[in-house]
Amino acid sequence: MKRVTKKVGKYEIGRTIGEGTFAKVKFAKNSETGEAVAIKVLAKSTILKHKMVDQIKREISIMKIVRHPNIVTLHEVLSSHTKIYIVLEFVTGGELFDRIVHKKKLSENEARGYFQQLIDAVAHCHFKGVYHRDLKPENLLLDSRERLKVSDFGLSALPQEGVELLYTTCGTPNYIAPEVLRKRGYDGAAADIWSCGVILYVLLAGHLPFEESDLPTLYKKVSAAEFSYPFWFPSGAKSLLDKILDPNPETRIKIHGIREHPWFQMNYVSISQGEEGDVSLDDVCAVFDDIEDQYVTERSEEKIAPLTMNAFEMITLSQGLNLSGLFDRSQDHVKRQTRFVSRKPARDIISAINAAAELLGFKVVRRGYKLYDHDMGQDFSPMNIHRIS
Repeated sequence: MKRVTKKVGKYEIGRTIGEGTFAKVKFAKNSETGEAVAIKVLAKSTILKHKMVDQIKREISIMKIVRHPNIVTLHEVLSSHTKIYIVLEFVTGGELFDRIVHKKKLSENEARGYFQQLIDAVAHCHFKGVYHRDLKPENLLLDSRERLKVSDFGLSALPQEGVELLYTTCGTPNYIAPEVLRKRGYDGAAADIWSCGVILYVLLAGHLPFEESDLPTLYKKVSAAEFSYPFWFPSGAKSLLDKILDPNPETRIKIHGIREHPWFQMNYVSISQGEEGDVSLDDVCAVFDDIEDQYVTERSEEKIAPLTMNAFEMITLSQGLNLSGLFDRSQDHVKRQTRFVSRKPARDIISAINAAAELLGFKVVRRGYKLYDHDMGQDFSPMNIHRIS
């Protein structure tokens, strides 16, 4: 019996290589060129239900704008009557995070090479007016040639015309810049540079510079840039990091200063981007046009903020929140950081977690502001939300 191959446009769809609450990622091949790609599949009904149209449209638009050898490439966006297909570069080397965990810490030359590529990518984003705002090893991928690729632009910002400062507190606690925590507006470029500095420290040391089990203490240390270097830390990298991990964004080193630093300059070869024409977002608009009317209708019926979750607006109200589950101080290596943020009240978050758990086949029992699986006693709550409800 002949096997039927599912196709979307010129792409032959294969196995599922990733799955989340709102999307599946499929391996696929371009039938014309044989090139392997990853296709992110989103149901239009899900996007509408969770008010995610603006967020996804922004992320897709940003990925089209920031084309660079060190950024995951978005090839194109397709749609059917019920689904949206985001065709992405297939990156096979895994996360830089996993490389750090495996090696504990990287050699100076290897760390410098990845850092140079990261700075090139971030510089290109900033040149295009894009600020990533969630740079961390988990969002840095490696291709088959060990080339670094920045991914996950879900929290990225494109400042509005005439607006110089950003105000949304977002990112991952251990990598976030001090000024972002102060809620007085911040320069997205300076905040990204701070995160790059934390990443460089992690690459060389194998652990985080700011690592505490409770957020208030962590924020205090981040705000004061209170950290120390291992005695064996490379002196050249230390002199650069002293300028990057400056708690004052006004005096913090800029991208051009990083590139001119002697430690950074060693074996540095700048990647030529080549000539670029104007980037058209017409295909992105076309994909969303046929659901725009439904989206407007739903928004008018129920005025709820999009599902862009901001943890800081909730977490900072809970002064005793313990993060010991995220950080294991007995191990001398970086731990994977979990980021979620929300603008919604606790009851709406609980309802969303409840729905997601039921989709996975759990029998959910609610007790106040906590959720449990009836059979296994598994606690689904991300925190004791009753503290801040």
